[in-house]
Amino acid sequence: EQWLYCTKRGRGRSDVMPTFNWTGSLRPDRIGPARKVPDHIPKPDYAVTGYPESEVESRQQRSVAIRTPDQITGIRKACLVGRQVLDAAHAAVKPGVTTDEVDRVVHNALMEAGAYPSPLNYYNFPKSVCTSVNEVICHGIPDQRELQDGDIVNVDVTAYIGGYHGDLNETFVVGNVDEKSKQLIKVTHDSLMKAIEVCKPGVRFRDLGDVISKHVQQAGMSVVKTYCGHGIGDLFHVAPNIPHYAHNKAVGVMKEGMVFTIEPMVNLGTWRDVMWPDGWTAVTADGQRSAQFEHQLLITATGCEILTARLPTSPPLWWEK
Repeated sequence: EQWLYCTKRGRGRSDVMPTFNWTGSLRPDRIGPARKVPDHIPKPDYAVTGYPESEVESRQQRSVAIRTPDQITGIRKACLVGRQVLDAAHAAVKPGVTTDEVDRVVHNALMEAGAYPSPLNYYNFPKSVCTSVNEVICHGIPDQRELQDGDIVNVDVTAYIGGYHGDLNETFVVGNVDEKSKQLIKVTHDSLMKAIEVCKPGVRFRDLGDVISKHVQQAGMSVVKTYCGHGIGDLFHVAPNIPHYAHNKAVGVMKEGMVFTIEPMVNLGTWRDVMWPDGWTAVTADGQRSAQFEHQLLITATGCEILTARLPTSPPLWWEK
């Protein structure tokens, strides 16, 4: 049960920290062994192989699915489980807690619900949740590092239950956080909510990037271009592809019954990203901080439903306290 550094996009381990031109002050730490999922919990194909063959081969990569009422019921359930698990993770975030401990909380809450942690072994991702601290943009790997007073951390949960995925994320403050970082978090959240407000049948996917970028640029911040929102349902990542930046070339329009995520990543400095040697962790090129929020949405006849909406029991975000 040794703790080692992650390499080769999750397929490798090393006893020494890789050498790298780190962009900020954060460093990777050692990761523990993969957490077990009991046999009775239904698993996606990649849980065993590390390769999501059904997703890669699906026609949903080319055309956006219109979900049936029964499918929507299943998706809604997965989204509620995802929300409840993210809320449990939020409650666990405080100075001195490791991101591995956040992973343990998420994993155990999903097991309790009878759900599989969708990130686990997806293209060999080694953990059950993504934890992205400070300059990490997304796909941070939970490790031995303790969260410190003044950090910010995004926790990205996806639950797979009843044959469907429910995907959401939020960025949290750890203890007392500086004003600039708090504004970054709020601007990111508000840009997502503004994009959600325009979603309805007939709206082009490419229009969302303009809405998000306008709000972000007014605050003097930048939108990450490498990572996008995505279709989701019985498969984890499918069409449509939803960029968050202005003047993008995304194809397609929203129709009733479509289900997808919007998940803007916003940086204090440059929009450019760099990949850590673990092959997963994306960080800002200038080492300044990054925040993200994500909801999973259903297009309805008149607008959209936020399937991963916050509950009355959800722990407050920093400005709600």
